[in-house]
Amino acid sequence: MNTGRLTSCCKRLLTARTPLLTQNRRLNLHEHYSLSLLDEEGVAVPRGSVATSPEHVKSIIEGFGRTLGLSDAVLKAQVLAGGRGKGHFSSGLKGGVKICYSIDEAVKHSEGMIGHTLYTKQTGEQGRPCNDVLVCERVYCRKEFYFAIVMDRAVHGPCMIVSTQGGMNIEDVARDNPEAIHKIPVDIEKGISEEQIEAVAEVLEMGGDQRAQLKTSVEKLYNLFVKYDSTLLEINPLAELTDGRVLCLDCKINFDDNAEYRHPDLFSKRDWSQEDKRDVEANNAGLNYIGLDGSIGCLVNGAGLAMATMDIIKLHGGDPANFLDVGGGATSEQVTEAFKIISSDPKVKAILVNIFGGIMRCDVIAQGILDAATNLNLDIPLIVRLQGSNVKEAKALMALSNIKILPIDNLDEAASMAVKLSDIVSRAQELKIKVDFSLGI
Repeated sequence: MNTGRLTSCCKRLLTARTPLLTQNRRLNLHEHYSLSLLDEEGVAVPRGSVATSPEHVKSIIEGFGRTLGLSDAVLKAQVLAGGRGKGHFSSGLKGGVKICYSIDEAVKHSEGMIGHTLYTKQTGEQGRPCNDVLVCERVYCRKEFYFAIVMDRAVHGPCMIVSTQGGMNIEDVARDNPEAIHKIPVDIEKGISEEQIEAVAEVLEMGGDQRAQLKTSVEKLYNLFVKYDSTLLEINPLAELTDGRVLCLDCKINFDDNAEYRHPDLFSKRDWSQEDKRDVEANNAGLNYIGLDGSIGCLVNGAGLAMATMDIIKLHGGDPANFLDVGGGATSEQVTEAFKIISSDPKVKAILVNIFGGIMRCDVIAQGILDAATNLNLDIPLIVRLQGSNVKEAKALMALSNIKILPIDNLDEAASMAVKLSDIVSRAQELKIKVDFSLGI
C-alpha cells in the first residue's frame, strides 16, 4: 500500500469535514451556564435569569423594575448555535436575540421563542429547539471588543485572540480585515503573565479605570479556562459601557470531554436536546460515533483502523458516511445499536464492516450483524471483512444465515466493492429502480 498517498488522503479527509455537524469531543454549555461560571469567578457580567415560560419572563423583568429601576430587557434564545440574532423561529418570529422596551413586548417575543425551533446558518434545515430564554438587563455600550482563549495546536497550548472589532462574526473579521485580529500565546506551564495581560490592554487601547477592569477580567478568564479544562472560551462582545463598566456580554465555553471525571457537575448540565439524535444514541450505547456526509457507512473496531478504513474508501473514490468505533469489548447488542445508528442516515447506500478480532471476538460481531440485519430489515449492501479471533466461527454463522452478506477478506477489495455497490444503489434510486439486497443466497 502507498503509505504516502494514504497519509495525504487522510489529511484531506480530515480537513474536508470541518464544517459538518459532527459529534464533538467537547462539552458545549448554554450561554447562561457559561455566564454563571464567569460570575462565580468574579468576572463582571450582565444581571439576568433564565426563564422557561412567558410568565417567568414577566416575573424576571418585574424584578428588574423593583431592584434595578429598569423597564426594558434583552431576551436571548438559549440554543447551541451561532448566528442566533439573524435566525428565525418555527413560530415565524425573526431573530433569537431581542431588545424589549416593555414587559408586554418581552412576553410576546418569548411566546415566539420558547417551545419553538430556531433556524440559523449553523443549525441547517433541522434547526435546534429553544426550551428557555436568558432575560438580561439592557446595557449601553460605548465600545465592543472580541476576546477569546483557545487551545491552539500551533502554539502547543492556550492562545488569546483579541480584536477591537467585537459584536460581529469573528469569521467575517478574519476574512475582511485579518490585521485586526491579534494572537497572544500563553505557556500553559508558566501561566499567564503580567506582560501578556498588558498586551491585551494595549491591543484594545483601553486606559484609566477601564484598563484596570479589563486586566482583572483577563486574568480571571484565563484562570477559569485552565481550571475547567476548557478548549474554548469566547467573549463576544467584551464591552466598555457608557457608565464606565467593562462587561462580558456574551460567553461561549467548550470543555474537553476527557475531563468529565474531574467536573461531573459541569457535565451534568449538558443539553442533549441540542445534540444530533445519532450522537445521543451512540453515547447511550457506549459507541464512538462521528457523522460525516458520505454514502458508505462504516463499522470498525479501533480508532486507527477506522481512520484507515475511511481513508481506503476515499482512495477508491467513495465517501464515508461516518466514523464508528465499537471498541474492543462490544457486545452483540452494541453492534445492533451501531447498525441502527448507521442505517438511520438516509444518505447511507452501503455498509462496510471491518473488524480485526483481538480482544473483540469476530463471532460476537457476526451475531450482532445478523441480529441487526434481521431486526432492521436492512435493504442495502452489507460488505463484511473479519479477521482474527474466532473468525472461522463467525464465517460459519454468516454462511448458515439467510441474510445476504458479502464476506471479503481483503480490505482493499472490500472497500472497492463498497464504493461500487454504493454507486449502484445511488444511481438506481435516482432512476427510481428498486434494488433488493436483502434476499438470501
